[in-house]
Amino acid sequence: MATVTHPDPDQARTTGRLGAAFGRLWGAAAVSTVGDGMTLAAVPLLAATLTRDPVAISLVNGVSFLPWVVVGLLSGALVDRWDRRRTMWTVDLVRAVVVAGLAVAVLAGAASIPLLCAAVFLLGCGQTLFDSAAQAAIPAVVSRDPARLHKANGRMIGTQTIGQSFIGPPVGGALFPLAHWVPFAADAVSFLSSSALVGSLRGRFEPAAAGPAAGRAHRRSVRTDIAEGVRWLFRHRFLRTMALTACILNFAGAAAYGLLVLFAQDRLGLGSLGFGLLLTAEAVGALAGSLVAGRVSRRLGTTRAMAAAMLVQAAAVAAFGTTRAIPVAAVAAAVQAGAIGVWNVLGQSLRQELTPSRLMGRVVTSFRMIGLGGIPLGALCGGFLARGYGLTAGYLLAAAMGLLAAGLAAVVLTEPALAAARAAAAGPADPADR
Repeated sequence: MATVTHPDPDQARTTGRLGAAFGRLWGAAAVSTVGDGMTLAAVPLLAATLTRDPVAISLVNGVSFLPWVVVGLLSGALVDRWDRRRTMWTVDLVRAVVVAGLAVAVLAGAASIPLLCAAVFLLGCGQTLFDSAAQAAIPAVVSRDPARLHKANGRMIGTQTIGQSFIGPPVGGALFPLAHWVPFAADAVSFLSSSALVGSLRGRFEPAAAGPAAGRAHRRSVRTDIAEGVRWLFRHRFLRTMALTACILNFAGAAAYGLLVLFAQDRLGLGSLGFGLLLTAEAVGALAGSLVAGRVSRRLGTTRAMAAAMLVQAAAVAAFGTTRAIPVAAVAAAVQAGAIGVWNVLGQSLRQELTPSRLMGRVVTSFRMIGLGGIPLGALCGGFLARGYGLTAGYLLAAAMGLLAAGLAAVVLTEPALAAARAAAAGPADPADR
């Protein structure tokens, strides 16, 4: 397991409390994601001032997820070699520089679609390292107990939702018409604050293999490490199916929501502030979904809860894409985001529960390379569909693909299959895999 020294070990093992180390990670997420939310609103708004071409705007959205395909596997291998705490605070420092540079370019009137694509690509590269390190650190901090993982991930995802969608976007949407560079500058400050909080964590968060595996790890190449993580995921039927399902869902979501700014402006008649408030409506649903995911899982069973979430999401996306009424759109956005929140918490918890600690970074990035790999293609597909058939086409495609993903998951992602996977994870033959 990763080596972690808790400031208060007894507190960290208490069922009701997740410990001071988790509290610092949680605080870093809270600070950083408010700035991210401002940028989340400001990037498409800035793109829409530079062009009205749906394909170009979709490209900006898709490029932000491209790093998971291009460098995700490398990031996972590095995370499984490096101290995860140091990785997180260093990456946040670099991301602060990138987003500050974007703010300067906007202030100087030098913004362009290529520059915007380059900036979001670099930020995405940093995210592959930071998110993988953070997900690998959580089970080391709070243990692999499913209830504690649900609680920790629910808080993390819920807090990220509040910052990225509930607080940040309305503020970013309100500030953008006044000074286009301000939301980006605020995000730079949030990255610096997050870096300081993560850097204040005590202990070491290095993945440590047991026994002979520790010596072998130092002699292996990065390519060998990457291959090991990819093979492990593809041999794990349950997690492999989850990754493929996530790919379908993300392709569909990108085809629809990659053009959300145009949909909000041209179909719903919303301005910059209204667009930010629409993102806030999504946040309300996503927060609710992330906080009740554990309860839904206990009532329905984990796999049945995930299947239900996909069906609800598909219905809500169809309703959103076919309405012109702002209240209906806001409710539909909240419902579909709530379904995504349930899926994300349960899915992330299962990855952490079923994956050996020494492979955590590589499996997370392999999973996300597959799952998020559908977003760039989906975004481009949505852009061309909108150009040829209107903004509604992408949402109808997303609803149909959501139903397809639910059908795929229903065949493999069952409660007996999950029980078998948990039993296998609880008793590996190799102690290094624990």
